[in-house]
Amino acid sequence: MPTPSPAPQIECDVDLRPYNSFGLPAKARRLVRIGSDADLHWVVNHPDWGRASKFILGGGSNLVLTKDLQPLVLKVEVPGRRIFDAGADWVVEAGAGERWHEFVRWTLEQGAPGLENLSLIPGTVGAAPVQNIGAYGVEVKDRFECLDTLDLMSGRVVTLGREACHFGYRDSVFKQHLAGRSVILRVRFRLPKAWQPELEYLDLQRAAEQAGVKEPTPEQVSNWVCAIRRAKLPDPAVIGNAGSFFKNPIVSEAVCREVIARDPHLVHYPLPDGRFKLAAGWLIDACGWKGKSVGGAGVYEKQALVLVNRGEARGGEVLTLAQAIQASVFARFGIRLEPEPVVI
Repeated sequence: MPTPSPAPQIECDVDLRPYNSFGLPAKARRLVRIGSDADLHWVVNHPDWGRASKFILGGGSNLVLTKDLQPLVLKVEVPGRRIFDAGADWVVEAGAGERWHEFVRWTLEQGAPGLENLSLIPGTVGAAPVQNIGAYGVEVKDRFECLDTLDLMSGRVVTLGREACHFGYRDSVFKQHLAGRSVILRVRFRLPKAWQPELEYLDLQRAAEQAGVKEPTPEQVSNWVCAIRRAKLPDPAVIGNAGSFFKNPIVSEAVCREVIARDPHLVHYPLPDGRFKLAAGWLIDACGWKGKSVGGAGVYEKQALVLVNRGEARGGEVLTLAQAIQASVFARFGIRLEPEPVVI
């Protein structure tokens, strides 16, 4: 008979600074590392921990911690990568604990492009559909096939397709009524073999022109995306941050015209449904916040959409800065900015 896997260990008073990209100080009173389905089943079926409240932690790249976490923290570290030949497409699968950018690079190495526009986004594969991450004209939902998730109440593993995930702009069912109720174990993406580059964004068009390339390879697109992101965004390993802190607000045509009437230089993008997406970074910069600080928290000098940890920042300082920015933008433009990260 096979030897049963050892039960996972419950760790106490775990410092969470290494586990959130902002580097904010907080502790998990109890933490268990989930490396397999069996680990999660052990938690769900445990006479004490099964009933305990839980907090699901992936890569911590979309998190602002303002206090210690009292619930049992499930640190999702499920590994694994696979690729399947699905006729006209490739289907690629990764464990929820895999690092997103490493997984994207791996798909390119396997000759299965399609995720290259999402290169260098921090975090884990399991967190990608939760946030419906997106960049340079591509969102996770555009390539999504399905995922396996475990219900923390019943212990059942179910497979959810695209419709069941209710993807929206930086949103999904996992941020709504499944928040804290299920744990993503594995995610699959469908990538057409008949690959076409997505170059609708001006930055990518400029990169192609500068390189003198009319028909780029997937690797070239990935490299351009990485270079653009590095030029605009700070490396969390060097300067603590959670990437773009606010969602780009989506408004009606009437509201967009009203703002343009006051500020003709407003950066805005038309959407297929007739509404407009406004550049939150431009709104924040126009209010004079770029480079400003509140305690150890600040607005990044190169991109006003990014809040950073200038050293020993606390979550409360990040939250105070974010609220001041929201109030300032609303007072000038009448636009309410919505944070992307989860604030605890």
